[in-house]
Amino acid sequence: MRRRTFLAMLPAVAAVHAHAQMRALNPNRNRPDVRSGDRVDGATFATRSTVWGVHGAAATSHPLATLAAIDILRAGGSAVDAAIAANACLGFLEPTANGIGGDCFAMLWDPQERKVVGINGSGRSPAALTLETVRSRARNGVIPIGGAISVSVPGTVAAWWDLHTRYGKLPWKSVLAPAIAYATEGAPVAQTVAYYLDISLQRFMDPERGVEETENFRKIWAPEGRTPREGEVFRNPALARTLTLIAEQGRDAFYKGEIAETIERYFKRIGGWMTKDDLAAHTSEWTQPIVTDYRGVQVYGLAPNTQGLTTLQMLNILEQFDLKEMGFQSAACIHHAVEAKRLAFEDRARYFADPQFAQTPVAWLNSKEYARERAKLIRPDRILTPVHPGEAPSHGDTTYLCTADANGMMVSLIQSNYSGMGSGLMPDGLGFMLQNRGVLFALEDGHPNIYAPRKRPFHTIIPGFAVKDGEPWLAFGVMGGDMQPQGQVQVITNMVDFGLALQEAGDAPRWHHEGSSEPTGERQKGVGLLRLETGVPLATQRKLARLGWKLGESDGGFGRYQAVERWPGRYAAAADMRADGAALAY
Repeated sequence: MRRRTFLAMLPAVAAVHAHAQMRALNPNRNRPDVRSGDRVDGATFATRSTVWGVHGAAATSHPLATLAAIDILRAGGSAVDAAIAANACLGFLEPTANGIGGDCFAMLWDPQERKVVGINGSGRSPAALTLETVRSRARNGVIPIGGAISVSVPGTVAAWWDLHTRYGKLPWKSVLAPAIAYATEGAPVAQTVAYYLDISLQRFMDPERGVEETENFRKIWAPEGRTPREGEVFRNPALARTLTLIAEQGRDAFYKGEIAETIERYFKRIGGWMTKDDLAAHTSEWTQPIVTDYRGVQVYGLAPNTQGLTTLQMLNILEQFDLKEMGFQSAACIHHAVEAKRLAFEDRARYFADPQFAQTPVAWLNSKEYARERAKLIRPDRILTPVHPGEAPSHGDTTYLCTADANGMMVSLIQSNYSGMGSGLMPDGLGFMLQNRGVLFALEDGHPNIYAPRKRPFHTIIPGFAVKDGEPWLAFGVMGGDMQPQGQVQVITNMVDFGLALQEAGDAPRWHHEGSSEPTGERQKGVGLLRLETGVPLATQRKLARLGWKLGESDGGFGRYQAVERWPGRYAAAADMRADGAALAY
């Protein structure tokens, strides 16, 4: 979906809401040839104005999910209640990106404890699936992206339950009621969802995908041989029934009750390894997020098995350079940022794994001293090649949403089935697809992320959170696999270094670098491929090409962004123009 390319040809219609202080920080806004809302190279890029409210806010990738979150807040629910309600709705409204068959991570500001709290809701591999079996099913040394071999235990429902138990205000049933209503009554299919549903159908029907059973997918999503088109009303009564069981019986319905039994029977029928015991053994993990200071802003990330540390490493390296002096959307700024990405991603590939199986040197990788050493490798006039990970001292399609409530709680939540809608497998009669997160294990002896039974794979999905002056400032996220840390860094630098406002910071053109080493054991591909989104100045593109960067086509793979920003006595919210999302506040 190349929505930016389409929008770039349209006349400007969105007025940029700009605070006076922000205008002073952003010289582009003071250019005599640029008016607020203009879509001009190097100027402002907001497609709509930021929304504002004093009681609460929500931003999700679908308008109906955002509306559900606001309704929950207005009914007296907490930001956690609103986030769960929105996520449950998105499992129906945006099944190409998420659902209760996937995993879930969140960071939130706890106003009572006055700190950022994290939860890791990722599931483990089946106990009966051995490394030998996985290797026997591998293709070119990589785990197949579809089918039973790729399925790990879904962690979402448990994460919701644990979040609600600690921070919920409304009854559990009330929080899931909007999603049950949507799935029962139906809703029109959004543009982006229709597009990716059609692609998913083609993928699952491909024998190379290795999916053992596709009839259940076709029964739900393509009963007449095609997936629903944009605007057509779609219903999923099977999912509504599943959510009703969870609403009435809690998390145990999923992990120990009827749903777990159905999943076990399904894998016995089609061939697979997931059992009821695997589901019953699952637990979420409350975690203390890691943090770095970037020019006076404390940016948080979740520790491995996620890639949250990568965002912090990139920022630590970039802090060694004067990006503001280099200039917004300049070749120098993008060059240094991409080099920081390449350096951080080599560490990501070398060290990140389930901490219960391998020790990641988090403190060292996140240190300013290490960042200074890595920054010395970056040259302004040439590309570093090859890139190596640091030598440690001896001693992963996704939906993102954020909410905020009147009590000061802010939630940053991300949830995913991983690639291409998931594994392709939908247990009989349950109405949801199981994730394929298990493809992110490595198969190389000695690698910290090597496959093992009951192990959590490396995870790409990361929520973002930032604190300023001891107060919660920003709940934000950028979806899309390896784009997530790259996108998070671009949002932070857009706001901190260049003074962009909330909506502008997300709408500004992005870069996406591909070809770094991966935690699956894949090796870097030379200097990789640098994709520049529509709107990056032509002069910048030419300078980057002269430096030696191989520039790729703008393919639409630049992530999708949502954010809620706290101001004294009010909230601002923004949603990405690249997809179907909406931000609301009241």
